[in-house]
Amino acid sequence: MLSKKLFGVISLGCDKNRVDTEKLLGMIKNKGYLLTDDLSKAQIVIVNTCAFLQSARQEAIETVLECADYKKGALEKIVVTGCLPQKFIDELYVPLQEADVFLGINDYEKIFEALERSYKEQKRQNYVGKGEDTYTFDRVITTDEHVAYLKIADGCYNHCTYCLIPKIRGKYRSYPMEYLLKEAKELGDIAELIVVAQDTTRYGEDLYGENRFVELLRKLSALDNIQTIRLLYCYPDVIGDDLIEEIQSNEKILKYIDIPLQHSEDRILKLMNRKGKREKYLALFQRLRERIPSIAIRSTFITGFPTETEGEFEEMKAFLKEAKLLNCGFFAYSKEPDTAAAKMKPQIHYATKQRRVRALYETQKEISAKILSEFVGKKIQVLCDGIDYEKSCFVGRAYFNAPDIDGKVYFNATEAVQGERYEIVIDSADSYDLYGHTEDYE
Repeated sequence: MLSKKLFGVISLGCDKNRVDTEKLLGMIKNKGYLLTDDLSKAQIVIVNTCAFLQSARQEAIETVLECADYKKGALEKIVVTGCLPQKFIDELYVPLQEADVFLGINDYEKIFEALERSYKEQKRQNYVGKGEDTYTFDRVITTDEHVAYLKIADGCYNHCTYCLIPKIRGKYRSYPMEYLLKEAKELGDIAELIVVAQDTTRYGEDLYGENRFVELLRKLSALDNIQTIRLLYCYPDVIGDDLIEEIQSNEKILKYIDIPLQHSEDRILKLMNRKGKREKYLALFQRLRERIPSIAIRSTFITGFPTETEGEFEEMKAFLKEAKLLNCGFFAYSKEPDTAAAKMKPQIHYATKQRRVRALYETQKEISAKILSEFVGKKIQVLCDGIDYEKSCFVGRAYFNAPDIDGKVYFNATEAVQGERYEIVIDSADSYDLYGHTEDYE
């Protein structure tokens, strides 16, 4: 019944969700089904959802409703998968009549069975919780072909008081190393492999009884098809000397690390159930810079957490000035159901949270601008990601630029090939991006 159906897929949310979507696409392709990027032609549309924040849940629902308009044409079935139905299926199933099939985060292999039943019985199907956690599917890469993400674990056991992830994704589960190495090898020639998980630095503790993150990085580095490796979501309390040494000595690991801190002040960190402290964070940055002077450190912060005072917010601004991070993301606290922080009082007013986010970005803007200005007149290596047609130049990233979340390097060149690296002379900088040219450009 499904053999001649045309599938379309929409992936929402984080890069970890993207990997799940790519595995779902691989399943569809391996079954011999057809895929299309044109949703108006698809007979089955799959929406892989995020549910981390209220805004993400709203986006997911709006996407499903927008897809329903295609039912006036070729579209026959809408499948809703991922985090949203995993956590909120009881609230979702009745009102979201536009969806025909629901699958949770571990139910992807059930998609064909669920669709067959949906067609045969002409009934909506709820398959949430009917599958098994798996990580061995082939993938269809949706990023630029020279960049790929490798998701090394799922779930989380940090239990931050603002976060729904453990209640959506469950306990931390490392994927077996042999499968990850096989998956990475089968990606083909990759200029940049980006290692992700809810917490990459705890890799192996649950599966092997000991931390094997550094071992995994060494074995990934030994693969001939992987040129460089970028590390995201490294929790500060697990970054030890062995990891710092590996980043410093391993030529394939980019001198870049993403360390989500979420706040700088000890009282708020304790309320968040974060294990760090302000002075320990600063000491970690110092240790990293002493061992790896060129290292680029990225982080994320939440402001407007319940009970956060104006003084604590000002102290976070001061922390940024002292920490001198190149890239940061700032988010207003979102009150999420079924989390401990949702019950804390007082909650911070929406307008206050938004003001604080804007102020943090303004503070960081000055810091980033100063750091980037130091590259003007120098040559740096840049990975070409393609052409920016609006700016009429090539665009790429230096080692301190992760895709989508950091700045870029725009450059002029006589010729540049996507996926290749070039020495770029930096002509100018703003607070986010760099601009330059190759030496042979006239």
